[in-house]
Amino acid sequence: MSDPTSSPPALRQQLLDLLVREAYREGDFVLSSGQRSSYYINGKLVTLRADGALAIGRLLLPMLPSDTEAVAGLTLGADPIVTAVSVVSALGDRPIPALIVRKQAKGHGTRAYIEGPTLPAGASIVVLEDVVTTGQSALQAVERLQAADYRVSRIIALVDRQQGGRELYAKQGLGFEALFNIGEIQARAQQLTRGSA
Repeated sequence: MSDPTSSPPALRQQLLDLLVREAYREGDFVLSSGQRSSYYINGKLVTLRADGALAIGRLLLPMLPSDTEAVAGLTLGADPIVTAVSVVSALGDRPIPALIVRKQAKGHGTRAYIEGPTLPAGASIVVLEDVVTTGQSALQAVERLQAADYRVSRIIALVDRQQGGRELYAKQGLGFEALFNIGEIQARAQQLTRGSA
Protein backbone atom coordinates (compact mmCIF):
# COMPACT_ATOMS: atom_id res chain seq x y z
CA MET A 1 0.00 0.00 0.00
CA SER A 2 2.00 2.92 -1.24
CA ASP A 3 -0.39 5.78 -1.97
CA PRO A 4 -2.20 7.35 1.02
CA THR A 5 -4.25 9.50 -1.38
CA SER A 6 -5.93 6.48 -3.04
CA SER A 7 -9.67 6.67 -3.69
CA PRO A 8 -11.91 4.73 -1.27
CA PRO A 9 -12.47 1.84 -3.75
CA ALA A 10 -8.73 1.55 -4.42
CA LEU A 11 -7.96 1.81 -0.72
CA ARG A 12 -10.52 -0.91 0.03
CA GLN A 13 -8.91 -3.20 -2.55
CA GLN A 14 -5.46 -2.52 -1.12
CA LEU A 15 -6.70 -3.32 2.39
CA LEU A 16 -8.38 -6.52 1.17
CA ASP A 17 -5.11 -7.65 -0.42
CA LEU A 18 -3.21 -6.80 2.74
CA LEU A 19 -5.65 -8.82 4.89
CA VAL A 20 -5.40 -11.80 2.54
CA ARG A 21 -1.60 -11.74 2.29
CA GLU A 22 -0.78 -10.93 5.91
CA ALA A 23 -3.68 -11.99 8.15
CA TYR A 24 -5.54 -14.88 6.49
CA ARG A 25 -4.32 -18.46 7.01
CA GLU A 26 -5.85 -21.85 6.27
CA GLY A 27 -5.33 -24.86 8.54
CA ASP A 28 -6.82 -26.23 11.78
CA PHE A 29 -7.52 -23.53 14.37
CA VAL A 30 -9.44 -23.04 17.61
CA LEU A 31 -11.09 -19.60 17.78
CA SER A 32 -11.61 -17.42 20.86
CA SER A 33 -15.25 -18.60 20.81
CA GLY A 34 -13.99 -22.20 21.27
CA GLN A 35 -15.15 -23.19 17.78
CA ARG A 36 -12.82 -25.05 15.44
CA SER A 37 -12.15 -23.50 12.06
CA SER A 38 -10.36 -24.36 8.82
CA TYR A 39 -9.08 -20.78 8.59
CA TYR A 40 -7.93 -17.97 10.86
CA ILE A 41 -7.67 -14.21 10.45
CA ASN A 42 -5.14 -12.48 12.72
CA GLY A 43 -6.25 -8.90 12.16
CA LYS A 44 -3.44 -7.47 14.27
CA LEU A 45 -0.94 -8.41 11.54
CA VAL A 46 -2.64 -5.69 9.48
CA THR A 47 -4.09 -3.25 12.04
CA LEU A 48 -0.67 -2.75 13.66
CA ARG A 49 1.04 -1.92 10.35
CA ALA A 50 1.30 1.78 9.54
CA ASP A 51 -0.21 1.37 6.07
CA GLY A 52 -2.93 -0.96 7.36
CA ALA A 53 -3.89 1.41 10.17
CA LEU A 54 -4.03 4.39 7.81
CA ALA A 55 -6.25 2.52 5.34
CA ILE A 56 -8.52 1.33 8.15
CA GLY A 57 -8.88 4.81 9.60
CA ARG A 58 -9.65 6.31 6.20
CA LEU A 59 -12.21 3.64 5.34
CA LEU A 60 -14.01 3.38 8.69
CA LEU A 61 -14.26 7.10 9.47
CA PRO A 62 -16.84 7.82 6.71
CA MET A 63 -18.91 4.85 7.93
CA LEU A 64 -19.52 6.52 11.30
CA PRO A 65 -22.90 8.20 11.84
CA SER A 66 -22.63 12.00 11.92
CA ASP A 67 -23.54 12.11 15.64
CA THR A 68 -20.66 9.81 16.69
CA GLU A 69 -18.92 11.20 19.77
CA ALA A 70 -16.35 8.41 20.24
CA VAL A 71 -15.23 5.05 18.91
CA ALA A 72 -14.56 2.16 21.26
CA GLY A 73 -13.69 -1.51 21.28
CA LEU A 74 -12.70 -4.45 23.43
CA THR A 75 -8.99 -4.81 24.09
CA LEU A 76 -6.82 -6.09 22.37
CA GLY A 77 -8.13 -6.61 18.86
CA ALA A 78 -9.91 -3.28 18.63
CA ASP A 79 -7.17 -1.12 20.20
CA PRO A 80 -5.27 -0.26 16.99
CA ILE A 81 -8.53 0.15 15.06
CA VAL A 82 -10.09 2.73 17.39
CA THR A 83 -6.74 4.54 17.56
CA ALA A 84 -6.44 4.63 13.75
CA VAL A 85 -9.94 6.03 13.31
CA SER A 86 -9.36 8.64 16.02
CA VAL A 87 -6.06 9.81 14.50
CA VAL A 88 -7.50 10.01 10.96
CA SER A 89 -10.51 11.92 12.33
CA ALA A 90 -8.18 14.55 13.80
CA LEU A 91 -6.38 14.89 10.46
CA GLY A 92 -9.76 15.56 8.85
CA ASP A 93 -10.64 18.25 11.41
CA ARG A 94 -13.37 16.08 12.97
CA PRO A 95 -11.59 14.82 16.10
CA ILE A 96 -13.30 11.76 17.57
CA PRO A 97 -11.80 10.28 20.75
CA ALA A 98 -11.04 6.59 21.18
CA LEU A 99 -12.04 4.45 24.17
CA ILE A 100 -10.59 1.06 25.06
CA VAL A 101 -12.78 -1.39 26.96
CA ARG A 102 -11.01 -3.80 29.29
CA LYS A 103 -12.07 -7.44 29.65
CA GLN A 104 -11.67 -7.13 33.43
CA ALA A 105 -11.64 -4.01 35.55
CA LYS A 106 -8.20 -2.50 36.16
CA GLY A 107 -6.76 -4.08 39.32
CA HIS A 108 -5.60 -0.78 40.82
CA GLY A 109 -6.34 2.96 40.88
CA THR A 110 -9.87 3.67 39.65
CA ARG A 111 -10.54 0.00 38.77
CA ALA A 112 -12.03 1.23 35.51
CA TYR A 113 -13.33 -0.94 32.68
CA ILE A 114 -13.06 1.90 30.16
CA GLU A 115 -9.88 3.78 29.31
CA GLY A 116 -9.92 7.14 27.56
CA PRO A 117 -11.56 10.53 28.00
CA THR A 118 -14.72 10.74 30.08
CA LEU A 119 -17.70 11.72 27.95
CA PRO A 120 -21.10 13.05 29.01
CA ALA A 121 -23.83 10.53 29.85
CA GLY A 122 -25.73 9.51 26.74
CA ALA A 123 -22.78 10.14 24.40
CA SER A 124 -23.15 8.28 21.10
CA ILE A 125 -20.39 5.69 20.67
CA VAL A 126 -19.68 3.28 17.81
CA VAL A 127 -18.00 -0.02 18.71
CA LEU A 128 -15.27 -1.20 16.33
CA GLU A 129 -13.95 -4.76 15.95
CA ASP A 130 -11.42 -6.53 13.78
CA VAL A 131 -13.06 -9.91 13.14
CA VAL A 132 -16.61 -10.88 14.12
CA THR A 133 -17.51 -14.55 14.52
CA THR A 134 -20.22 -15.14 17.16
CA GLY A 135 -20.23 -11.45 18.06
CA GLN A 136 -19.56 -11.90 21.77
CA SER A 137 -16.41 -9.73 22.03
CA ALA A 138 -17.98 -6.58 20.59
CA LEU A 139 -21.16 -7.24 22.57
CA GLN A 140 -19.12 -7.31 25.77
CA ALA A 141 -17.77 -3.86 24.86
CA VAL A 142 -21.31 -2.62 24.14
CA GLU A 143 -22.53 -3.83 27.54
CA ARG A 144 -19.65 -2.15 29.40
CA LEU A 145 -20.24 1.12 27.57
CA GLN A 146 -23.98 1.01 28.20
CA ALA A 147 -23.30 0.33 31.90
CA ALA A 148 -21.26 3.57 31.89
CA ASP A 149 -24.35 5.45 30.57
CA TYR A 150 -23.15 5.74 26.99
CA ARG A 151 -25.40 5.11 24.00
CA VAL A 152 -24.29 2.43 21.53
CA SER A 153 -26.40 1.58 18.49
CA ARG A 154 -23.84 0.39 15.92
CA ILE A 155 -20.92 -2.01 15.55
CA ILE A 156 -18.50 -1.84 12.62
CA ALA A 157 -16.00 -4.62 11.87
CA LEU A 158 -13.23 -5.18 9.40
CA VAL A 159 -14.29 -8.77 8.66
CA ASP A 160 -17.56 -10.63 9.24
CA ARG A 161 -17.00 -14.40 9.39
CA GLN A 162 -20.78 -14.77 8.98
CA GLN A 163 -21.15 -17.18 11.88
CA GLY A 164 -23.88 -15.55 13.93
CA GLY A 165 -22.52 -12.15 14.90
CA ARG A 166 -24.89 -10.14 12.71
CA GLU A 167 -27.89 -12.08 14.03
CA LEU A 168 -26.80 -11.60 17.65
CA TYR A 169 -26.47 -7.86 17.16
CA ALA A 170 -29.86 -7.64 15.44
CA LYS A 171 -31.48 -9.34 18.46
CA GLN A 172 -29.88 -6.67 20.66
CA GLY A 173 -31.18 -3.85 18.43
CA LEU A 174 -27.69 -3.00 17.21
CA GLY A 175 -26.82 -2.03 13.64
CA PHE A 176 -23.89 -3.89 12.11
CA GLU A 177 -21.63 -3.29 9.12
CA ALA A 178 -18.39 -4.92 8.01
CA LEU A 179 -15.89 -3.77 5.43
CA PHE A 180 -15.45 -7.35 4.21
CA ASN A 181 -17.18 -10.70 4.62
CA ILE A 182 -15.39 -14.03 4.70
CA GLY A 183 -16.55 -14.86 1.17
CA GLU A 184 -14.66 -11.84 -0.21
CA ILE A 185 -11.54 -12.75 1.76
CA GLN A 186 -11.57 -16.37 0.59
CA ALA A 187 -12.35 -15.49 -3.04
CA ARG A 188 -9.46 -13.03 -3.13
CA ALA A 189 -7.15 -15.56 -1.47
CA GLN A 190 -7.96 -18.04 -4.24
CA GLN A 191 -7.33 -15.39 -6.93
CA LEU A 192 -3.96 -14.46 -5.45
CA THR A 193 -2.99 -18.13 -5.07
CA ARG A 194 -3.88 -18.84 -8.72
CA GLY A 195 -2.01 -15.73 -9.80
CA SER A 196 1.19 -16.83 -8.07
CA ALA A 197 1.00 -20.43 -9.30
